[in-house]
Amino acid sequence: MSNNRSSEEQENPIVVKARDMLMESRHCAQTSFAVLQEEFDLEGDQILRALTPFPGIALRGETCGAVIGCLMALGLEFGRDDLTDWRGYIGSLPSARRFCMRFEEENGGTDCASILEDKLGRNYDLADRDEALEYASSGGPQACSEVIAGAVLIASAAIRKKRQRRIHR
Repeated sequence: MSNNRSSEEQENPIVVKARDMLMESRHCAQTSFAVLQEEFDLEGDQILRALTPFPGIALRGETCGAVIGCLMALGLEFGRDDLTDWRGYIGSLPSARRFCMRFEEENGGTDCASILEDKLGRNYDLADRDEALEYASSGGPQACSEVIAGAVLIASAAIRKKRQRRIHR
């Protein structure tokens, strides 16, 4: 994926921040959310903590944590506050669906196992210590940093677009 990203995108501060934060945290869901939270001054400090078990849905190879973290940020930006607000619910879906479609286009899917297989040539059971070490030594964190960087770019574009529309009204 990094081969498809322009040098301008590679140097984008949000991309650099996502890469750096992942190397520090080793956590895709929290990293993607935290970068967007900081960039757009989103509420949700408790969400960061709640995202703790989410990489691959408890390291089971299921939904990529970058997808979950970005969808949480999009939910804070586009979501509803009232459970009975049906229009608010329906209105939040287009940005989330566009995010997922773009993410799938870039990564071939939204599940951790298939993304790892695509990027690293095989899947790793990250809950297994030996496989997690093999993942790390095979360039896994670097590959995942590119996935997260792409996810954050997609989500940030949606938030920026919404906020620009609000300013021009």
